[in-house]
Amino acid sequence: MNIVQRVKEILLTPKQAWPVIAGESTDAIVLYKQYIMPLALIPAFASFIGMSLIGVSAFGQSIRVPLVYGLVNMVVSYALSLAMIYVLALIADALAPTFGGQKNLMSALKLVAYGSTAGLVGGVFSIIPGLSVLGLLASLYSIYLLFLGIPVMMQSPQDKALPYTAVLLVCGLVAGAILGAVSAILR
Repeated sequence: MNIVQRVKEILLTPKQAWPVIAGESTDAIVLYKQYIMPLALIPAFASFIGMSLIGVSAFGQSIRVPLVYGLVNMVVSYALSLAMIYVLALIADALAPTFGGQKNLMSALKLVAYGSTAGLVGGVFSIIPGLSVLGLLASLYSIYLLFLGIPVMMQSPQDKALPYTAVLLVCGLVAGAILGAVSAILR
């Protein structure tokens, strides 16, 4: 798999990309090594650069996070990103029958991994802390990617894709809050 080509496909032509992704045979280890892990590095590393090396300007002064704290934060946020993708895949798989879909953990992992592409790539905006809000906007596009992918990957009826996406989003926010609390304890 060419990661750059896949990122372009899922971001620019997601309706055509999802059926191709659904037809591909892969396993979780390959998906993590070749796609999820490299992309999850983007927001973690960009955040480290932005907060520890560039810093935030406030009241005429530049405020930076100490390097060691920044490195710890980078490693923890990277690990939690990897965990969060798997947790969301478990949730998407568990929700499938509720929304008329088929349970398939590998399809759910592909849905969440490729659906998260926009948010992960948008993490590059964290290099300049003032632009990090653009990364949040990119995450909104990830929600749309999940919406498009649910009928294809989880074989849920099109009319149930919106509520499925909404419930998955709420569950993701709750899981993210829990992982965020764990992250705060680890830092």
